[in-house]
Amino acid sequence: MDEYFHNPVLLNETLQLLEPKDGMIFFDGTVGGGGHASALLQKTSPSGRLYGCDRDGDELLRTSEKLSRQFGSRCQLKQGNYSEVDQLFSGVEFDGALLDLGCSSMQFDRIERGFSFQGDAPLDMRMDRTQELTAEYVVNEYPADELADLFFYYGGVRESRRLARAIEEERMLRRFVSTKQLASFIESKLPRAGKKIHPATRIFQAIRIEVNQEFEHLRSALDKLIPMLKPGARLAVITFHSGEDKIVKDFGRTLARDYVVEGEVDIPEFRKERAPLLKILTRKPVEPTEEEIKQNPRSRSARLRVFEKAG
Repeated sequence: MDEYFHNPVLLNETLQLLEPKDGMIFFDGTVGGGGHASALLQKTSPSGRLYGCDRDGDELLRTSEKLSRQFGSRCQLKQGNYSEVDQLFSGVEFDGALLDLGCSSMQFDRIERGFSFQGDAPLDMRMDRTQELTAEYVVNEYPADELADLFFYYGGVRESRRLARAIEEERMLRRFVSTKQLASFIESKLPRAGKKIHPATRIFQAIRIEVNQEFEHLRSALDKLIPMLKPGARLAVITFHSGEDKIVKDFGRTLARDYVVEGEVDIPEFRKERAPLLKILTRKPVEPTEEEIKQNPRSRSARLRVFEKAG
């Protein structure tokens, strides 16, 4: 397989639920290495089209060159955030859409990007390297209380406040500048104690989510995508974090209701009738098979949810 066409997660399950056919128009908001995009273009040949975007300009350039050689003008890619879909592809209506969230394998594997601590690199973690906010800024400038909240809510770290205070004290002596430096410090404060997962893993995940504002962009993208879907179009979202999955699940449930609620509390007496906007096609999220996990361990936490826009 080509170096830049990774093995896309839950590919067969995604294609089965999206049901791509000749002539259909799809949106891929997280093109990455182009695995899902390539499969969708193949399934919609010879006249189907795919519009896609990715925040990572470096990765998108390589993927765009390869998809263009194979599919020509049927594939139109732009650098940008999927939360900007209404601006990037104004006026386009889609027969289906896909969001494969999280960090791509290629981003993890490029040590210099700072997403992993398998090697030493600057604390970066930006999917879009033109943005200003970096992991170094988050770790060194955020108040301890904010760091603690990030570690707890995005990383599920119980010792979040103790670790945040330790980081605050340490950075008064020396600034955190590299992945190895931060990972080693975390391990000194949160020893493994026989655990397989390195204690820095969830901390790095939390920082990455904050640097890229992943949850905020997901909410925005979901809101903007629905009006751009044709009646009967399907939306597939692959998540890798329980927080992402909850956002997607709650979004689908809210739009599948036959009523709307004003305010944050659902009080039956104040409900207003409304035709459902979505149909939930996956009551429970689709998970990777044991065989896929064996071939690609990073797929272990993947969860797929699919919705269909009401006709």
